[in-house]
Amino acid sequence: MNHVAGRVLCTAMMAFLCRVSSAQPDPARQIDAWFHGTISAHSPGAAVLVVKDGRPIFRRGYGVTDLRTRDRIDEHTNFRLASLTKQFTATAIMLLVHDGKLRYEQSLTEIFPGFPAYGKSITIRNLLNHTSGLLDYEQLLAKQYGDLADDRIPQIKDAGVLALLERASTTSFPAGTKWKYSNSGYCLLAMVVEEVSGKSFGEFLQERIFARLRMTHTLAYEKGKNQVAHRAYGHTLEGGHWRETDQSSTSATLGDGGVYTSLTDLVHWDEALGEHTLLSEEEIEPALSAVEPTSGPARETDGRLVSYGFGWFLEPYKGHARMWHYGETVGFRTAMQRFPDDPLTVIVLCNRADLDAPGLALKVADLYLKPRP
Repeated sequence: MNHVAGRVLCTAMMAFLCRVSSAQPDPARQIDAWFHGTISAHSPGAAVLVVKDGRPIFRRGYGVTDLRTRDRIDEHTNFRLASLTKQFTATAIMLLVHDGKLRYEQSLTEIFPGFPAYGKSITIRNLLNHTSGLLDYEQLLAKQYGDLADDRIPQIKDAGVLALLERASTTSFPAGTKWKYSNSGYCLLAMVVEEVSGKSFGEFLQERIFARLRMTHTLAYEKGKNQVAHRAYGHTLEGGHWRETDQSSTSATLGDGGVYTSLTDLVHWDEALGEHTLLSEEEIEPALSAVEPTSGPARETDGRLVSYGFGWFLEPYKGHARMWHYGETVGFRTAMQRFPDDPLTVIVLCNRADLDAPGLALKVADLYLKPRP
């Protein structure tokens, strides 16, 4: 091949690669553009993780952890997970089943002999898959304190939720007949872990999950007992200005939403899920099996069908198998979208209440998922 022909071929190849590059923009640049376009450098923000084929390929933070220090959010920043915590609570219960110390069909009254008679028909499985019918502890708390502002109501803990429900005499529906998302159930699961293991819920998570998976900065936060390193604080936009809204009367419960962690540690968690580090594929199967209430398909309160296992929603997305969850609490929005067959995981953690974390995570996932026929 002569030099002229070589130059012509090289020019043609470069032109072709440029066309391909322009037709298929770099996903990382697109993610940056989306988040930089939404989050200013000096406002509360978000952290984004993409794991593809078992390898983290994108870990980046946007905005600041709080408006006092204005520390930058990065992959080591620890966020309150809110309801993403439920997958850890469910895993703790499954580990106790693995140990032979607990059965899914055990009732509340078997675990807590002083629990009211209505607990005889509520099993551990009902708590895990939101078919317990337990009353909403937040509504019970609001009823107890009437019109008192939230910042005047003492923080309730998991043991307090148990006490509230022990004073109740009824449920929303008979156990197993319907599906209704229940923070009350997951607070009780934390108490089940304590009762059965003889350890505090936070200690059990630390010893059996976090330490084993090298999640060195992950913890169930208890004010006055431990500290969150590199902590993000929650915020709400009010009247065009940010206000720190990090804690509420329900922020001290652990089983339904009290874990703090970072992108760095969540890489280890995602790896453990993929490799069945803590539980075998057979043992994890109940968590990935959708509940079927006896009265008909599981539905949200607005009538939409829902598919739920133990700590995971299970609805497919655009033909892709999916296990996912969201978290929402004062000042925080979080989401984990996991596509085990692809394999792909996208996590978005926000320390501000105005962002749609699940929607953002799916928008990122769309950059990596191949269309299904």
